[in-house]
Amino acid sequence: MTADGLRNRLRAALPAAMRQRDAALVALLRETLAALDNAEAVPGAGDDPGSLALEATPVGAGAREVARRELSDDDVERLVRGEIGERRDAAAVYERAGRPDEARRLREQADALAAIAGEGSGPDRR
Repeated sequence: MTADGLRNRLRAALPAAMRQRDAALVALLRETLAALDNAEAVPGAGDDPGSLALEATPVGAGAREVARRELSDDDVERLVRGEIGERRDAAAVYERAGRPDEARRLREQADALAAIAGEGSGPDRR
């Protein structure tokens, strides 16, 4: 499984979930794709002095743009597995706190994401 393939499967699942009016799956896919996009962001320049006077601000298209970093296949897979694991861990916490409905919702999200990612959906998977 390649990262581009995994990212493409997530993106392809989004319009399908929207057509089915599955709000929970749409939110899950958007959250996961946003996590991947956020992981590609690079930190801002360390020499940023903060708020500058108008005449001292950089001018022109791209004055503050930097190239995004590219995630490797392993990075994408690790991030998606992390999203699955976070939901399963949170479900266990909710279960212990006596909130089985919330735990069930999180487990369903983890299972849906695992199915798209091509992982098994058993409780021992992370």
